[in-house]
Amino acid sequence: MTTRRAPVVTLQKDLARSLRRGHPWIYRDALRAPADASIAEGAPVAVETKDGRPLVWGYWDAESPIAVRVLAEGRPGDARALVRERLQGALDRRLERIDLAQTNAFRWIHGEGDRLPGVHVDVYADVAAIRYDGAGARAFYGDLPEALLAVGQRIGVGQTVDRERRSEVGEREVRENGLRFAVDLARGQKGGLFLDQRENRAEVGRRARGKTVLNLFGYTGGFSLYAAAGGATRTDTVDAAAPAIAAARRNFERNGLDLGTAGFHAADAFAFLEETSRRRQRWDLVISDPPSFAPSKRSLPAARSAYRRLHALAAAVVAPGGLFCPASCSSHFDRQEFLASVKEGVARAGRRWKLEELRGAGFDHPVLPIFPEGDYLKFALGTVD
Repeated sequence: MTTRRAPVVTLQKDLARSLRRGHPWIYRDALRAPADASIAEGAPVAVETKDGRPLVWGYWDAESPIAVRVLAEGRPGDARALVRERLQGALDRRLERIDLAQTNAFRWIHGEGDRLPGVHVDVYADVAAIRYDGAGARAFYGDLPEALLAVGQRIGVGQTVDRERRSEVGEREVRENGLRFAVDLARGQKGGLFLDQRENRAEVGRRARGKTVLNLFGYTGGFSLYAAAGGATRTDTVDAAAPAIAAARRNFERNGLDLGTAGFHAADAFAFLEETSRRRQRWDLVISDPPSFAPSKRSLPAARSAYRRLHALAAAVVAPGGLFCPASCSSHFDRQEFLASVKEGVARAGRRWKLEELRGAGFDHPVLPIFPEGDYLKFALGTVD
């Protein structure tokens, strides 16, 4: 993370206002061709306006459509000091709201939302897991592991892991609001726990008392554990991956929860819903948290169809007056489209949908006001009649 002899790139579009307000991306087509076509991957670059005035600086990505990830206004400064300062600030903000005795798994750095674009860092007990958004980020944040160990010493971080390189770190047990989960950072998707849904899981737990609960795409059982701990009379967890379902069962055992009132189903969620609908089986609270159906804008038409079909099938198994909690993690599928797909899907099932609340990711996944692209997670709660 050196800033010596920073190359200069020049805007050909008037983005000054947006960049001064903190937008973290500059697309390649917004730049004039750089004077030096051999700018190194991850190198700090100065960005100037069309008339040659210094504007912002960031680091170069040679392959991505996002050519510059913006770090600060003005000319390039001490990148290493800047990164450490922002690591410390982000950790301070988390610790203002997290009790480590109850929760020791959280997102420490949420990329653009924490003004460290292109990198995400999750804490799982004593491990900091890093994900880089491309070669430019990997090159720029080259000494990030050492910085994380230095700043994270205060919370007991003693090891880092590169999520793409799947280092062997072994299984860890973590706590989330007092519940215990196993995470496998070498093999598990997101380590076995989707941290962005923490606050939504807690909300489900608060609403689950005395209810039967169906958790679709349940992975390792997060929503189900909260529901059972919150007093649900029964939970059913559905996921296509048999290892995830086995892990969900182990998480129930880990927390001393009653397996006699918990169903674990290694099955395709769509097929499961079709079968249970034929049997006229119903649940008081249904959660649907599928993987992204829209990984790109080109996939939006197929995603709309998939979401509507899923919402229709899920609404059909909600007991009259019950609670339906659909979710979407597709950033290309915005809040308005998501809610429209829920309403249309529920109507297709011959039911009526009344939205109570639309939520997003937890506070440790901040979204910049100038950067709505970062607002990816939608989690709705509403009644079905």
